[in-house]
Amino acid sequence: MENIGQKRFLDFDLVGGAFVVTGGARGLGLAMAEGLVEAGGKVHCLDRAPSPDEEYEEAKKRVVPEWGGSLHYVQVDVTNTASLNASIESIAADNKRLDGLIAAAGIVEVTPAIEYTVEGVSRMMDINYTGLFMSATAAAREMMRYGCRGSTCLVASMSGIVANKGMNSPVYNPSKAAVIQLARSLAMEWTPVQSDRRGGIRVNSLSPGDVMTPAVQEVFERNPGTREIWESENMAHRLANPVEFKSAALFLLSRASSFMTGSNLVIDGGHTAW
Repeated sequence: MENIGQKRFLDFDLVGGAFVVTGGARGLGLAMAEGLVEAGGKVHCLDRAPSPDEEYEEAKKRVVPEWGGSLHYVQVDVTNTASLNASIESIAADNKRLDGLIAAAGIVEVTPAIEYTVEGVSRMMDINYTGLFMSATAAAREMMRYGCRGSTCLVASMSGIVANKGMNSPVYNPSKAAVIQLARSLAMEWTPVQSDRRGGIRVNSLSPGDVMTPAVQEVFERNPGTREIWESENMAHRLANPVEFKSAALFLLSRASSFMTGSNLVIDGGHTAW
């Protein structure tokens, strides 16, 4: 066992590691990416926008090079599997390794069930589940190729556990429930080290409560009164800020959670506890 007492917070040290964060250009994904950068990780943010916006550029200005980390942008739509696979393969090849993935790309839509179209259901599931699934498999393939005992965090939601008051989301909620179950399934498949030494990849899901992101702000604008309902439903009586999930992401991607796999980490201000 390594003597971790010789270096401060060694279990959280990501220096020399390469990581991918999908949906990493803004909001929750970007906040979690910053957490990995602060710990010294080389982080590649994948997002579908042709170029990063002001929020990403401000985050890049906050990077402290002396800490060993860096932030990089790659334009990728997770629903384009060929492009997604090629991008993650290229990132791993450039670094000769891939140590972790945070799959945070997703969309939220508040629509009554009887108003949904087949196309609307497909779009939600294509991004929130299929895109996330393909991101996880693309990353795992590269971890195995380079012999990295990596870690994957699939971003789910407390909406995969409960039906949120004031939010008609009959497709979003099941998409996140599927992510929680996917983490368990992939953990069972990838965590054991095989005879050919493949495997050793931990997989967990993270279920945030209500977080103030650009997507959630759009929900509030279209549905007056929703914010007040959501704030009253958790013990903190407020929404979370994306930066409050930086440490959780670092924990799940680092050696600090080395015996944790197939779990769902719920951080929701006590929403699902009462």
